[in-house]
Amino acid sequence: MSEMADAIRALQAEKRMSDEAIKQTIEDMVKAAYKKTFGHNENCIVKFKDDLSGIDVYSRKVVVDGVYDPSTEIELKEAKELSDECEIDDELDIPIDPHTFSRSAVTQGRQTAHQALNENFRDSLYKEYERRKGDIVSGIFQRERNQNIYVEIERAGEGVEAVLLKKYQSPREMYEKGDKVKAVVVDVKKTQSGIQLILSRTDPKLVQNLLSVEVTEIADGTVGIYKIVREAGYRTKIAVYSNRSDVDPIGACVGPKGVRIQNVIKQLEGEKIDVLPYVEDPRAFIASALQPAEVKKVYIQDFDKKEALAVVSEKDASLAIGKGGMNVTLANRLCEWNIDVKTEEQVAELDLTDASSSLKAAEDLFRNVEDEVVSVSELPGIDERIAGLLKDAGYDDIQRFSDAAADGSIKSVEGLTDEDIALVSKVISENVVFADEEPDAGEESVAEHEETVEQAAEQKDEAEEEEYFCPECGAKISLDMTKCPKCGVEFSFEEE
Repeated sequence: MSEMADAIRALQAEKRMSDEAIKQTIEDMVKAAYKKTFGHNENCIVKFKDDLSGIDVYSRKVVVDGVYDPSTEIELKEAKELSDECEIDDELDIPIDPHTFSRSAVTQGRQTAHQALNENFRDSLYKEYERRKGDIVSGIFQRERNQNIYVEIERAGEGVEAVLLKKYQSPREMYEKGDKVKAVVVDVKKTQSGIQLILSRTDPKLVQNLLSVEVTEIADGTVGIYKIVREAGYRTKIAVYSNRSDVDPIGACVGPKGVRIQNVIKQLEGEKIDVLPYVEDPRAFIASALQPAEVKKVYIQDFDKKEALAVVSEKDASLAIGKGGMNVTLANRLCEWNIDVKTEEQVAELDLTDASSSLKAAEDLFRNVEDEVVSVSELPGIDERIAGLLKDAGYDDIQRFSDAAADGSIKSVEGLTDEDIALVSKVISENVVFADEEPDAGEESVAEHEETVEQAAEQKDEAEEEEYFCPECGAKISLDMTKCPKCGVEFSFEEE
């Protein structure tokens, strides 16, 4: 294979470029030299040999009778010498020897190729590592500048620089030159010579990746991670769930004698980790999220605003809140609730209402209220065959079916048996109450009794309102009196 093919293979290995990208770069280089020589390159054609052993360069010209622009046109007589079949307005590709390009043209082509190679190299690296955001990479501590740590990534190759910024370093961790660094890629930036990876040791994804390596049930999807929140160097809280009833998600993450979780804690330099079960009940979830404190009770105070109150004992109050409020803050972020922590003594005198209890009562109240049903197919116990026959015949509506059953016209439906009609009628009678049905005698008597009681109460209220008493002696008087019959004091009534 020629030197060109060897050079292409070398570029592929060094610059991680595809065949097409390298061929495009060479083509741009030739066209840049062509343009420097002829003033334009619109009619420059570059063709590669199948084995990439070389290239052919052509100048595409139009066959004319009388040349105006020699760089784009060729005389018919001259074209006939190259091809007997040429006619006026045909296009002819005329071979060009690249060696005839001037030195300045070759220099221009090389500069163009060098710039294109660098840009393609950066693009290739950027795309490769952009896909790796959130992944863990390993490297060696090289140097420190302004408290930022520069890391040489293993097997990254030329053009990749990695930096662990100060703000992404855990306060527990200290590094020296030559130390191994394992971190998460959180951002990728282009530089003049390649790319720069921004690493993090504080991102929750670091814990997720470390846990996935240690816990095979997470790696194979048996155990899922609902959410991870973290205050790097202090504590991490992980909510997990199981996709199989026979697998305990907490036990799987902790491992035999706590080996699995201890391996993760060791890699985080002793950072505390709470692994808790994810449950849909917000009260139970909040209680778990506040561990290591023991929560006595959780009051849901506002569902819409997601406000809750957690009650703990006096001795657990500091544990629930945590140093600088970090524990309750992490619980807030994990549950996505605003949690207020109080002791049993603090809530003893408060009149607390648990909104979740009110909601449950409301759900119980309306649980037995049936939705409006208008179609026979919506009724329980009606199979698809009967429903389909009634729908095709136009009797899917419950009211229309009932009317047709009453006058006997429903029997005209082809394929519908008397047993089918009896079944549907029975289901309707057991499950449907028509809006225009009158209440039965028992219901009517209850209503009448309630009305009588209400009328009696109104009459009593009216009677009580009509009683008046003398302002002097307290004797009972009426509206038609002008003086008290007992003490003789005179008075009059006025309407307000």
